[in-house]
Amino acid sequence: MTSDWYRDDILVGGTWRPVRRTHQVVNPATGWPVGCAAKADRADVDAAVRAAGDALVEWRATPPRVRAEGLTALHTELKGRRDELTNCIVAELGAPIRLAREAHVDQALDVLAGFVPIAEELAEPERAGSSLVLARPAGVAACITPWNYPLYQLIAKVGAALAAGCSVVAKPAELTPMSAYLLADAVLAAGLPAGMLNLVPGSGTEVGAALVGHRGIATVSFTGSTAVGRQVGRTAGEALQRMSLELGGKSASVVLDDADLPSAVRATVESACYNSGQTCSAWTRLLVPRQYYEEALQLAADRANTLAVGDPTDEATDLGPLVSADQRTTVSEHVARAIADGVRLVAGGSERPPGLDAGHYFLPTILADVSTADEISREEVFGPVLVVQAHDGDDDAVRMANDSDYGLAGAVWSTDQSRALQVAARMQTGQVDLNGAAFNPVAPFGGWKSSGVGRELGRHGVHEFCEFTSVQI
Repeated sequence: MTSDWYRDDILVGGTWRPVRRTHQVVNPATGWPVGCAAKADRADVDAAVRAAGDALVEWRATPPRVRAEGLTALHTELKGRRDELTNCIVAELGAPIRLAREAHVDQALDVLAGFVPIAEELAEPERAGSSLVLARPAGVAACITPWNYPLYQLIAKVGAALAAGCSVVAKPAELTPMSAYLLADAVLAAGLPAGMLNLVPGSGTEVGAALVGHRGIATVSFTGSTAVGRQVGRTAGEALQRMSLELGGKSASVVLDDADLPSAVRATVESACYNSGQTCSAWTRLLVPRQYYEEALQLAADRANTLAVGDPTDEATDLGPLVSADQRTTVSEHVARAIADGVRLVAGGSERPPGLDAGHYFLPTILADVSTADEISREEVFGPVLVVQAHDGDDDAVRMANDSDYGLAGAVWSTDQSRALQVAARMQTGQVDLNGAAFNPVAPFGGWKSSGVGRELGRHGVHEFCEFTSVQI
């Protein structure tokens, strides 16, 4: 195992500093340690925030063109480390290698590349009637990321902040900190000014809490659970910090009566199981016309049963393990409660996949006969679990899709794009895919309701790290 995955240091002001405490990083597929990371404390956070504040003076005055060049250099460095980043994510998260390469690394690189022209555009003020609107760096940004997409989430925040002219203090998730170290190494190698990215791994209760509300932090970008997001929002609000919160989801995939049913069901099952179901924007509710309900259930079961669950280092694997034993227990208990309440198990369940004695694996699971009031229909499970429900037409489908505390993503399936767009426009959610449309790395991403506040990616994501001044001329 590479020694680069065994770290006892934090990055402050361009210098790696050893700390007293570390914690092990465990491979979810084997249960064996694959690395370790520093556990920073409040004093470390103070030092990192001060370093970021010092670096901010130079960076915010740097022409946007130069910032764009810095992002391009970082992109080049990361691209050259693609294989190491992929292997790291396989080891720390248990993501299948094909998924780690394409979704975790390559997609993160696409997002970073998307910030380059946006950074350049900030040089030109926006015209608003007789005024010029100046986009200016908000200040030092705290970027707090979850374990499910450790590199992607960090690049989505750090890239936007650097494009805006902010300096960053980043706290990765305790379970998956190793890819953050590799990103920090790439920032140094790319020649960005010292202190632009400061890395303080550690716990949310200690490091995360020290960052949120810190007097030296101007803006907080947090991705994680809705429960923790509410705490972050309260603290940041009390400090009058800008904040962006990307939280949970329970997204609906709406199939209309003229859709290609097999394609829609197949894609929805794959979305629900993507990254072993550990994706906040996954389509975890499949809404199908009542007359096609049993057919849809069979199609869903067939697809779930053919997904390959197993060794994440195997190119043929579709689903690796869940990230931890605790996460597997949480998912299993959700499913067990649903079945006890009368929900029908169509495929999968809590049994360990055959031949896998180690690792936190969970079979792709399809559940039927679920009401919109059932817990399994309303709560985010964060595992490979899909509920299938019947609707009675477009209006009923929209009602069911919107009958949720969440509003992060969704899908609409129809051979009539105009009709699909009309349904999508009525859904209370931040992002909707029509007929399996491809991911767009420069379109705004974020949620309604309990799914969060603010947007990531593209121009909207960069603006979360900006303050605006209107100059009347």
